[in-house]
Amino acid sequence: MERYQRQTMLPEIGEAGQQRLSRARILVVGAGGLSATLLPLLAGAGIGFIRLYDGDRVELHNLHRQTLFGVEDVGQSKALCAQRALARRNPDCLVEAYPSALGASQLPQTLEGIDLVVDAADNFAITYQLSDACYPRGIPLICASVLGRKGYVGGFCGGAPGYRAIFPRLPTAAGNCNTAGVMGPAVATLGAMQAQMALSVLLNLMPSPLGCMIQCDFVEWHIRRFRFDDAQEPEGPVMPFIDRCMLTEEDCIVELRSPEEAPVSVAGQVERVLPEQIASWQPPAHQRVVLVCASGLRAAQAAELLAARGITRLALMAANTL
Repeated sequence: MERYQRQTMLPEIGEAGQQRLSRARILVVGAGGLSATLLPLLAGAGIGFIRLYDGDRVELHNLHRQTLFGVEDVGQSKALCAQRALARRNPDCLVEAYPSALGASQLPQTLEGIDLVVDAADNFAITYQLSDACYPRGIPLICASVLGRKGYVGGFCGGAPGYRAIFPRLPTAAGNCNTAGVMGPAVATLGAMQAQMALSVLLNLMPSPLGCMIQCDFVEWHIRRFRFDDAQEPEGPVMPFIDRCMLTEEDCIVELRSPEEAPVSVAGQVERVLPEQIASWQPPAHQRVVLVCASGLRAAQAAELLAARGITRLALMAANTL
C-alpha cells in the first residue's frame, strides 16, 4: 500500500477503495494520444487489469501527442509498446494487449468480466459500437474526442443514457487528427479527464461522472459542463455498425467506395453504388442492406436517405476500423 499512500489518504478512497481498484477490470480501446496519458494514470492508480486493443503501429508523426512511445517504437504495435511501457511503470497492473482492431462481433466475449470501458479510439464508428454493446449490459463507458484545440469527455451507459441518447444521428461530417490536426496538450488533458472519470466511477464517488459531459475549448479558454441524465434513448431500430463476421449470405452489401478507392471490398459479391446514386438506387426487397465505406460517414449518410424512404433493415460498415 506504500505505493498508493497519497491516494489512500483521501477519506473517500482509503484502503477499501484501493482494494476495489486492484480488483477492477477495464477494457481500453485505442492506445494512441488519449491513452498516452490515460493508461499510465490508470496503471499508476493501481488498476488490477487492463484489456487493451489497438491495431495500429507507432508512426513518427504520432510522437508529439502519443508520449507513451519513443522514436525506438516507430513501426511497432502500439498495443504491445503500451503493454511494455506500463509493465515498467507498475508491474502489478496486468495488461492484456491485443495488436488488432476490436470488431463488433468480438464485443460480447471481450466484455465478459469487464467492469468499465474506456473509448480512447477517437473514432465515431467505434464509439457507437461500444455504446450499443455497453448500454444493455449496464457497463459504464467513458468516451473522449479531440480535434485541433477542442474536445469533450463524457460518461455513458452503466445506468446513464447511452451515446445515442445524446447523438442519435451519426455526423454529417467528421474530421480527424490526420486531416485537421491536433495539439498534444489538448489530447493529454482529455485523456487525464477520462482517467479521473473512470476512477471516480470505479470508486463510486459522487456526484457520478456518468450522465455528464464536459466540453473543453482551448481556443477561447472555457469549459462547459452539462448533465444528460434524463436524455431519452432513440425510438425505433438503430443503424448498427457491424464487421465481416456479422455478414450473412442473405445480405445486400453495398460498396459506396469507387473501384479506384477500394479495388477489393469487404466481401466477394457486392453492389457498387456511389453515394450520389443512392437516392435513385432501388434496394432489393426482404434483404438487409449493409452500407460500406472507409470511415462510416458516407454509409451513415446513405442510410439516412434510405431510412427516409422506409428502408429499415440497415447496417453500416467502416472498413478502416476492421
